[in-house]
Amino acid sequence: MSTTYDTAREGNRGTRRPGESGGPRELRAGTRLFSDCWTMTRREFARWARQPVQAAVGLVFPVMLLLMFGYLVGGGRGVEGDYIDYLVPGMLALTMTFGLEGTMLAVTQDLGKGVIDRFRSLPMANGAVLVGRSAADMIQSAVGLAVLTGVGYALGWSADSTPGAFLGAMGLLLLLRFAMLWIGIHLAMVAGKPELVQAVQILVWPVGFLSNVFASPDSMPGWLGTAVEWNPMSQTATAVRDLLGGPGGEPGHVAAAVLWPLALLAVFFPLAVRRFARLSR
Repeated sequence: MSTTYDTAREGNRGTRRPGESGGPRELRAGTRLFSDCWTMTRREFARWARQPVQAAVGLVFPVMLLLMFGYLVGGGRGVEGDYIDYLVPGMLALTMTFGLEGTMLAVTQDLGKGVIDRFRSLPMANGAVLVGRSAADMIQSAVGLAVLTGVGYALGWSADSTPGAFLGAMGLLLLLRFAMLWIGIHLAMVAGKPELVQAVQILVWPVGFLSNVFASPDSMPGWLGTAVEWNPMSQTATAVRDLLGGPGGEPGHVAAAVLWPLALLAVFFPLAVRRFARLSR
């Protein structure tokens, strides 16, 4: 009798009644996923500590571009008002495309050295490597935004906006970075080799400079101005200028600045996850 009761009780432990949640099991799974992703993020932090020059170059390069275009090259065509007030928000948007080669190289190097295979042999959540890499990249991007914003203030630029609008502008910039990041991760896994990543990285420059970061589309030929206005980076730059109260800002671009990155994520995030799953086989 006791044996029958104990057997039935053991069998009912794995039975979930209607309306009951998974409880501790789902909680443990979520905690494990977060722990694994945070471990991979800290791994990237350790890599930066071993290679501080690479991280420093990623922060200094946008500042050099800002100084060069702000003072050496001169004002942009078709820009009304102070050019620094126009340039700084645009450079903040352009910065969101810089440094992707670091993430792409890290992914391809892990694949080439078999590091990903070693991680798969461990009891860790699938995809934690990619999530940890993206989380570290987003943290570095936020630091880069803070540095470039501080340099902009030192040059005399100032945001004429409310704290809420300022935070909204930073959110749009990081959303663009997140979309560009997953494009880079997918292309890195497609390339497979660090040598090919350099060729893929070249494609970032036309996207960055074929925009309204440095000049107004009104000063360009009709066909070129149309292409520039459709660039997702131009939409983000225009929305950020509007939120920060700078010249060149136009109301109504915030929606496009949100929809463009979300559309890119809807395409490239599943592609990257699927590609990673195929590599896992």
